Amino acid sequence: MSEQDELTAIRHRLDELVQRVGELERTVDQLRGAGPAAQAARKSPDRPELVTIPDVPYNNALWTDSDDEGLGVRDRHAP
Repeated sequence: MSEQDELTAIRHRLDELVQRVGELERTVDQLRGAGPAAQAARKSPDRPELVTIPDVPYNNALWTDSDDEGLGVRDRHAP
């Protein structure tokens, strides 16, 4: 297979991919607008709300007298 034939095959595959992605986007758009049942499924009360975790560091007092998990107590050697 020549290089030109390979490039033509690649272009053909890319065109197919673009068409398939377009079909998928249309399907997703149809599913999103499927009516009240689809909207109710998206806004299900069973789903927990997202919780924002701040970037500020924790208070160091939380870690006093804590053991290193898996390493044992700080003053003693691990087994």
